[in-house]
Amino acid sequence: MPTAAASRTIAASPEAVWDVVGDPHHLPRWWPRVTRVEGVTLPDAGDSGAFTEVLTGRKGKVVRADFTIVESRPGLLMVFSQDVEGTPFEGVLRSAVTRIDLTPVADGAGTEVRIELRQEMPAPLGGGAGLSRAVLGISRFGSPLVKRAAAATVEQALDGLAQVFGDGD
Repeated sequence: MPTAAASRTIAASPEAVWDVVGDPHHLPRWWPRVTRVEGVTLPDAGDSGAFTEVLTGRKGKVVRADFTIVESRPGLLMVFSQDVEGTPFEGVLRSAVTRIDLTPVADGAGTEVRIELRQEMPAPLGGGAGLSRAVLGISRFGSPLVKRAAAATVEQALDGLAQVFGDGD
């Protein structure tokens, strides 16, 4: 399962960072390619929350992606999972889970933000039996490509978050 993770210290309190990270409405401010967020319901009384990202691709194509907030601990942790079943993403991903951890820096100089993106790719059709070498090659090389793209997304998200708090270039 391709996993990408990175951390960065943001020069803001955990409460201030949570105000941005804990509310999906703010994703367009810092998450790559998100132009707007719709249908946000935040977790309440043990229920999961949900939201839809509207993303713009490199060539201008608009794509919608639905997410479920599976865990939210204010000031500490946000975990959301992409709903891939029955969507165009289903051919590329079996699952995608984003985890954002916030940890106060010991000297009070900010918040350590760690973002982890775990993506599981679908198994080759038929489990690989009788598939051509080309199809199996795509399966084998797809994982490093997905991991590289996920790593770039995580770094861009951290860059965006740093810019929200005036730490960016």
